[in-house]
Amino acid sequence: MTTTVDAGRPTVREDSAGAARGHRRRAGRIRRASLPYLLLLPALLLELLVHLVPMVIGIVMSFKELTQFYIRDWGTAPWSGLGNYRMSVDFDAPVGAALLHSFLVTVGFTLLSVGLCWLIGTAAAICMQDAFRGRGLLRALFLVPYALPVYAAVITWVFMFQHDNGLVNHVLHDQLHLTGKPSFWLIGDNSFVALLTVSVWKGWPFAFLIVMAGLQTVPRELYEAAALDGAGTWQQIRRITLPSLRPVNQVLILVLFLWTFNDFNTPYVLFGRAAPQAADLISVHIYQASFVTWNFGTGSAMSVLLLLFLLVVTGVYLALTSRGRRSADA
Repeated sequence: MTTTVDAGRPTVREDSAGAARGHRRRAGRIRRASLPYLLLLPALLLELLVHLVPMVIGIVMSFKELTQFYIRDWGTAPWSGLGNYRMSVDFDAPVGAALLHSFLVTVGFTLLSVGLCWLIGTAAAICMQDAFRGRGLLRALFLVPYALPVYAAVITWVFMFQHDNGLVNHVLHDQLHLTGKPSFWLIGDNSFVALLTVSVWKGWPFAFLIVMAGLQTVPRELYEAAALDGAGTWQQIRRITLPSLRPVNQVLILVLFLWTFNDFNTPYVLFGRAAPQAADLISVHIYQASFVTWNFGTGSAMSVLLLLFLLVVTGVYLALTSRGRRSADA
């Protein structure tokens, strides 16, 4: 008796081999698809540990009456609900009035610093586009303030702003005779000017670097055609350079705003723990409310309010810029 096998029908062994190959292919695809996530997992865990966990703890602390009496075991601090937030936004009370003053100083300082950094950086980047002897050296020198460590740079400015033997008073008073007497730059109303000077000096090279990179994408033929049509330098900047740099400037201004508004190192190194009223930035103010007066609950509430403000400003800015970009494309 013989057994015949249909030539068009696979055997059981062939079915098993095909299923095994299909299983291996699916497993290989799964491994390839999951590999990027596995490589990102250590960074995500570190991000969770370094940023998100302290953020959540800070939000919980903002709802507690956490003072120096409960610092050893902050979980036992009594629950205050929204009491810390009410105290922070009560602008008729001393705590709220001081926070409002610090917020207004920070807003004015940020707007001036970001505007000057963008203006100086853009002007320098435009001037550096045309080739001339020494351009590479000037580009490298322009980036020195950005490359220097923050603490070393600001400490140098502290010595330069000294009243008796500082370089600033020596140049302005002794050499140029622009002031009647040496000025106090680190106290009083002049502290705002000193803080703004250091911030702009430290921040404009970043704007210069970003704008200079953005200008590399603008075709030179546009400027040549505009020059043939009789357009001057200012018209070329207004009609070609600035519209071409709009996407770059949108990101640059947002980054500069967030960096400047949250800047803590510059005022802390420049003035120490007690910043003058004219230069009382909100970052240092929250630090004083938390670590000088030992009222961590109120300081945490101020930090959460600052976070919410920055989230709202960022969301509105991104919505407005994206709408403007869609209108321009249309």
